[in-house]
Amino acid sequence: MGPAALLSLPGVLLGLCLGDGLWPSRPVVLQAGPEVRASGARPLSLGLLEEEEAEDLAALGSESLRNLLELEPECRQLLAAFADGSVELTGCLVRSARPVRLCQNCYPYFRELNERLENITRAAGNTSDSSKCAKSLLMSDRLQIVVLLSKFFNDTWEKANCANCLKNNSEGLSNSTVKFLALFNASLTCFEHNLQEQEDSLLVSNYTQVCKNCSVTYKNLNDLYKRMQESRQKHDAEEQSHLCIDVEDAMNITRRLWSRTFNCSVPFSDTVSVVAVSSFILFLPVIFYLSSFLHSKQKKRILILPKRIQSTASLVNIQEKCH
Repeated sequence: MGPAALLSLPGVLLGLCLGDGLWPSRPVVLQAGPEVRASGARPLSLGLLEEEEAEDLAALGSESLRNLLELEPECRQLLAAFADGSVELTGCLVRSARPVRLCQNCYPYFRELNERLENITRAAGNTSDSSKCAKSLLMSDRLQIVVLLSKFFNDTWEKANCANCLKNNSEGLSNSTVKFLALFNASLTCFEHNLQEQEDSLLVSNYTQVCKNCSVTYKNLNDLYKRMQESRQKHDAEEQSHLCIDVEDAMNITRRLWSRTFNCSVPFSDTVSVVAVSSFILFLPVIFYLSSFLHSKQKKRILILPKRIQSTASLVNIQEKCH
């Protein structure tokens, strides 16, 4: 190779680098960079970063997300306590539905359930955990099942007027209620005892023995119920004047047995007053019409008598003139 060829060699190499080489496949290699980027390839540093984020997200989904959906241990305990109290109160209400003994049997469960609800609603020490439990259990969804159940139990308790048979703090039955229930049980015992004795005789349909021996007990029960009813109507508003459902149902049962089943009359002292008042009312129209009739007849006699006298006197005068 001559000196001229050696001098032109750098120019040839420069031309190859600028794309003017002798091999046609060379430009394809040089233009491959944009085509690779268009196919979705990313820089190596960005790919490593996204892989790390995906691993962190996977770890968050397996542990932290589940923890976010689950309740705190303290809130879970409060919810479980309210659920147990709801089951106990519901079972007591259903078992005491007939005969009605809701108030006397279920007031401990109702009071305990209210205390458990207060544990959820109140903020003990104004801590964030307690307020978090109240929000998540009472206000976290549209249904609000805890609030809904609590409202159902309160409405049932108010409709039954159970507060009218309990003490102020619902610690137990009031004294009048205890006395009434004792007389009610005594009346039922008297009915059963006399019916059992009467089954030995042939006159099973005749309940005179029951009416005779149980009249005092029934009268005491009925008088106490009237006093309790009058006292409630005197001190409370009209919508709260009813006695509790236990007392009302017990009195209705006793009255149906006394009047319809046994066909017993009211006690003698009440019968006399009822008969006297009824007789007086029945005889009022008779007395009125009788007095009216006598008064009008007497007045008619007074008016007619002078006319007869005048006609007789005129007739005498006419006869004297004729003579």
